[in-house]
Formats: sequence, structure tokens, C-alpha cells
Amino acid sequence: MEYQYINKIDSPADLKQLKMEELPAVCAELRQFIIEALSKNPGHLASSLGAIELTVALHYVFDTPNDKLVWDVGHQAYAHKILTGRRDRFHTNRQFKGLSPFTNPAESEYDAFIAGHASNSISAALGLDIADGHNVVAIIGDGAMTGGLAFEGLNNTSMDKNNLLIVLNDNHMAIDPLKGGFTQYLVDLTTSAMYNKWRWRFYQAAVKLHLMNDEKKQRILRRNNNWKAALSKQKSNIFTGLNIRYFGPTDGHDVVGLVRILSEIKNHRGPKVLHIITKKGKGYAPAENDQTVWHAPGEFNVSNGERLAVSGEGTPLWQEVFGNSLLDLAKKNEKIVGITPAMPSGCSMSIMQKELPDRVYDVGIAEGHAVTFSAGLAKAGMLPYCNIYSTFLQRAYDNIVHDVALQNLHVVFCIDRAGIVGNDGATHHGLLDLAYLRPIPNMQICAPRTGEDLKQMLTLAEKLNGPVAIRYPRGRTPVVNGDVSLNGGMVKYGKGVKLRDGKDVAVLTIGAIGNPMSEAIEEVTKVQSTKYKGGIAHYDMRWLKPMDEELLHEVGKKFKTIVTAEDGMIAGGLGSAVLEWMADHGYTPRVIRLGVNDQFVEHGSTKELYQMLHLDKEGLCESLLQVPEK
Repeated sequence: MEYQYINKIDSPADLKQLKMEELPAVCAELRQFIIEALSKNPGHLASSLGAIELTVALHYVFDTPNDKLVWDVGHQAYAHKILTGRRDRFHTNRQFKGLSPFTNPAESEYDAFIAGHASNSISAALGLDIADGHNVVAIIGDGAMTGGLAFEGLNNTSMDKNNLLIVLNDNHMAIDPLKGGFTQYLVDLTTSAMYNKWRWRFYQAAVKLHLMNDEKKQRILRRNNNWKAALSKQKSNIFTGLNIRYFGPTDGHDVVGLVRILSEIKNHRGPKVLHIITKKGKGYAPAENDQTVWHAPGEFNVSNGERLAVSGEGTPLWQEVFGNSLLDLAKKNEKIVGITPAMPSGCSMSIMQKELPDRVYDVGIAEGHAVTFSAGLAKAGMLPYCNIYSTFLQRAYDNIVHDVALQNLHVVFCIDRAGIVGNDGATHHGLLDLAYLRPIPNMQICAPRTGEDLKQMLTLAEKLNGPVAIRYPRGRTPVVNGDVSLNGGMVKYGKGVKLRDGKDVAVLTIGAIGNPMSEAIEEVTKVQSTKYKGGIAHYDMRWLKPMDEELLHEVGKKFKTIVTAEDGMIAGGLGSAVLEWMADHGYTPRVIRLGVNDQFVEHGSTKELYQMLHLDKEGLCESLLQVPEK
């Protein structure tokens, strides 16, 4: 398709050369460009379609990159990337060595702050505003206002001297429809047009009369909040209650109207909120009609909205095994409840939610609250299965330590998306969980190698005491010896399993990485029969804490060389635990640790990234072949 406008926009300076009445046409082209691009190269579609008019208006009014736009969450920002010199590379978005999936200052000077996790924009933008001196805008949306960090940022914004503009992009959605009191509050929130008209006139007059020093301004603002309540016949809203000037709500898809509003308020002194109402998926009917599915739909046919089949279908997804298993357990035990921070469909807790809606709690994008809420439930005798993606569980670390582990409460942490997750990149990989959970007293940690292992671990966790963490990857469960059923025996508490006997080297793995390692061992023993005449032994540890000490004694006595492999950081994980145990018990084998070294891993397909990290079958083969001779 030929694009009359956006093919000539290489920077916001080019956008500013257009007349205001031409901006709707720019928005239409951006919308079509994004739809066409993402139909072939999948990404976050619906969120970016909903923020197009806002993006155009912001770059038209503000002097970026001198003025700073802080996006929250970064998947709203595809139009922003296109308008800031990345149009011709947009087809590489989320691809290995291509454009970052989210905003990233290392990629562009127009990206003021990295945005992969939600709710950080207000805090980050406030810091930039106070330190920088230019206009700073925090664009918060897709449910991010349900996160506690956003409210901490609001509180600080109301106290410190700043000129921050917060744009609340309100579409009533995260990935799934939003839940909770604040969401309903935004639905109900209205303002008085008469009030805003007269307040603006009063403000202009007060400035001319030099009546707006800091002390007088605060006094006037407090009085104006009361006047507003009277004029609008409502209570003061949360923003005005914090002395943050509130504008809106207004139509977030009226680009000309947004330009006029932003032009008026950008130079207002003091913090302010512009509340806009948008529709996730705006302008593409399939995305508007099913916003959850079209948050990130994969490849699709633009003309009819048909989503194309994904290769590799057959075995169930790890998350589906979790969802179905949790429902089965909950039907038998009425004390079991499910907790998730705004991702019931993503983690498949929606399976239980559909059948037992009163026993599933979607708490919004609030991971710390999800954990402490689970602790409260456990303290009262319930059994919460708290499902949080590995990368997001990092945000609740203190809650895990202080509120759950310290009291030894029976909370089952179901840690989805552990290991490499693929195209969402460094902000989303789940590489730290083994290392950050292992030092916590009372914490019990396991990882399944197969879907059947996961079922059994979820069942076993019901019978244990204290906190239990079960971590499993994204994607489909593996076929093991041609069958997805159990392979390796029943899962027992704190016990590993020997998958293969051998005399030369012992390989210890935990979790799903044991599958490519099994293939690598098979390959190496075929081609290197002289080096490994005695064979390579393979142990699936299953449990990181407690570890199988009987198994480790066997390995320590029998082998002079041990290889450990994990799909997480080497520092602090399985390899570190094995080294520590061997040293503590007087064994002195050579221990070769395979995993992720001290780095943040970029984005790309899981296949490409595991290959880059030498943790795929071929890379593991190479590592085994490089093991020194005795």
C-alpha cells in the first residue's frame, strides 16, 4: 500500500510540518501500516491501535526528544516507533537483532525510559521532570493504574514541585478485562465542562495579577477542588484530592481535539492528569470485538481477520496443563483458590475461572499485592495457588520473603514463563527465579521436565506445608520417547530421578532443559564412543530445594566430572547449589556449569536465543564434547 503521509515522516519534525486537519489521515495510515506489518510479523496489536491518535498528538505538540515521553506499558508505543525514525525497520520488530519489542533508550533517543513491566511510568517520569527541566509526559494505560507503584508515584507527584503531565489512557483493559474498584471508579468518573471553562479563565486572570505564588496557588487549588465538587455535584476525584490538576475525560481518538487540549495544558505549572477514553484495537473490527485475543494475535489475514495456525501444535501448552490440573484439584478441595495479577487467560487460570468464578481472584497488575493477599488467604486456612510469570514475580520479592516465607505459609507459587520466553526480550525472560528463590528460608522449589511432572508437582504441592515454587516454561510440553505421558517415575518430594546410567560423566539438569540435554547425550555417545566408553549418566534433579542428597552422594562418590545445566542464570542456581553441596560434604569433582552467564538476554525466537546461549541440543552437544578428559 502507498502511504501518502507516513512514508515522508522520518522524525516528529516532519510531522509538525503538516496542518492540523491532516493529522486524522496520518492516524489512518499508521493504523493500516501497523495492521499490515503485524499480520506477517506478530506483536502487540490491539494496544498500539488504541494509542495512535494520542501518539500523533503528543509528537505534534511536544518537542521530542528534548521533551520526554515515558510509555507505560511499552506495547502501546508502536506508532511512536514509526514516527521516530524506525518506520523502515519496523518489519524487524521483536525479531532477533531487530527492533526492541518495547521502548528502549539504547535503541533511540526518543525512548526516554525502558518499559517492559507495568506501572513504572509515573515514578520514572517524575524523576526525569525534576532533574531535566523539559516537559515530561507519562503515558499510563492498559491497566497499569491498578499497580501499586503507580499510586506511590502519584503520591510523590502530589508532594514534590514538578510540572509532570500524566496521560491516563483508559481503555478498561489490561490483557484481559480489568477488575477492581479503581477500574469502576474510572468508568464512573466525569467532570464538569463549566468548571473547567471557568477554572481556566480564573487561572489566567490570577497569573496576570501575580496571585499564583506557591503558597497561594496551593490554597487556591484546594478551594477549587471544593468548587469543582459543587459544580459537578460530585466528590473530589482522587487526582484533585492529591492537588493534581485533572482534565477530562475526553475522546482519545479525536486527534485534533487532543492537539488542542495538549497545547493548552502543556505549559501549566504543577502536576496534571489528562484522562482520555480509548478503545483497545480501535479501527480494526476483529481486534475491537475480541480485545483479549487480539492483544497479541500472532499472524493473521488482514482482510477477514482469520488468525493463522501456529506451527508446533499437538502437545498441550505448559499453561494448559497447569490450568486443567488446577481445576481438577479445586473440584476436590474447596479450600483451593487461584490468584493471578491480570493474566487469567495468559496463564490459563481462565479454565478454573470459567467453571469456579468465585474461587479465582484477578487482582489487577499488582504482583506484590497478589502475593500478600495469598498470604492472608493461607493464614486463614485457604490454599492459594498464586500464578505469576517469572519476570513479574521479581516485583514481589519482599512480599514472598516477609509475608509468606517468614510465616511459613502454605502458598503454592506457580511460576509460568520460566527460562527464555522469546520475542518479548530482556524485560520478560524468566532467568532469575531459581537464584532469587533459593536463599529464602522455608521455600521449596521444583521444576518439571514433562507435562506429567507438572501435574504431579501441582498435586504434591497440595499436601506439603509452607511455600512451594513450581517453575515451568512457555510453550508446548515436550514429547518424551514419543509419548507425552510420564517418563522417569513418580514425582516424590525432594527426590530426583536417574534418566540414564553411565560411568564417565554425570550430567545434572533441572526442569525442561533436561529434554534437549537427553537428546544431546544420545547424540554425543553415538559419535564419541571412544571418549565416553563408559557412558554419560543423566540425572533429572526435579527439586532445587530440598535437593536429593542421596542422589548427590552417589554422584559425588562415583564421578570426578559433573556437568550441570539450567535455563536460568548460572550464578546462584542449580550449578551453584551443586558446587556448594559437594564442597560442604568433602567431594572435589570438577563441576562444569551450563546456563546463562552474567548478562541480560536480548529478544528473538526461543530457538534463536537458546542457540545463541548454546543451550539447545547442538550447543549442549558441543559443551559435552569439550568436557576435559580425566
